[in-house]
Amino acid sequence: MTSRSDRLQPAVDQAQRRQKDALQRLADHQQKLAHAEQQWDELKRYRRDYSLGDGGLTVSALLNRQQFVERIDQAIIQQGRLVERLQRQLETARERWLHAHARESALDSVVERFRTQERQRDERQEQAEVDERMQYRGRRAGTP
Repeated sequence: MTSRSDRLQPAVDQAQRRQKDALQRLADHQQKLAHAEQQWDELKRYRRDYSLGDGGLTVSALLNRQQFVERIDQAIIQQGRLVERLQRQLETARERWLHAHARESALDSVVERFRTQERQRDERQEQAEVDERMQYRGRRAGTP
């Protein structure tokens, strides 16, 4: 006969796999976000550095420079939107991991409680058998 804790073990194993998968996805999202933020910072830094030197340009060079700065500004806006989207995805991944972690912890607690109950039941049963043997020996020793 299988115990309740043994019957729950497949659910615990599945919950552990789901929690590990969710944790891996969370790590992946954190890495993607960090990379996007780094690129965003580089674009902003490049924009700052590029706008420092404006002296001595012809009208045509100034117009080219202005168009280039506008393209950089658009790239900064797009990258900012990407960062925002990745932040939302990261938060969703974090919530999924928290949910998976809570489920795994709850199942672990239930299985541990069942195992404790099973251990206590086995100990009581063993003690009852020892007591019964001692009573049997006592009756045998008392009779000639």
